[in-house]
Amino acid sequence: MRIKQDGDRARSTAARRDQIVAATITVLARRGYGATSYEAICEEAALSSKRLISYHFSTKDELLAEVLRRVTTDAAERMRPAIDAEPRPDGKLAAYIRSNLQFIADHPEHVRAVQQIVFAAVPTEEADAAVARLAVLFEEGQRAGTFRTFDPTLMAYTLRAAIDAAADRLIAGADPTHYADELTEMFHRATRSDR
Repeated sequence: MRIKQDGDRARSTAARRDQIVAATITVLARRGYGATSYEAICEEAALSSKRLISYHFSTKDELLAEVLRRVTTDAAERMRPAIDAEPRPDGKLAAYIRSNLQFIADHPEHVRAVQQIVFAAVPTEEADAAVARLAVLFEEGQRAGTFRTFDPTLMAYTLRAAIDAAADRLIAGADPTHYADELTEMFHRATRSDR
């Protein structure tokens, strides 16, 4: 009986954390960082008390870090199959661009929420980790001879900036396939080896 109660409690805790994170994403996306208060999150999540938030997240920064972690994890899970299906670095790069832009188009509130956090200059290890993973892809392509010699970290930041700049247009309804085609061609030309 005790094991069942512990399992029920763990599921209840996880569900409440999910509810708080989802409400935070909505408030960030619709109202902006400055208006994302515990009161606004409680209202969105239909919680009776701010203490329910502080019970699960000790600070607002911890809550925002969890939002970033969840969104980047969701994006990675959505993108990974397409990237992993490609055998060559240039195919992986194209899959990264296409699947990332499609995620943005399909999840506009998630992207707006992340933008609000990043633009508010909240420290984000998740963004740095994403750039580092992309730099590794560029390094692998250079070792394979698929990509020319360039600074992989600088190219990773440049690609992230291009995708981030496209986000507002995609959220407004621009065609993600068109943007993916253009960015894929642009970065193919920027990275391809002349060998």
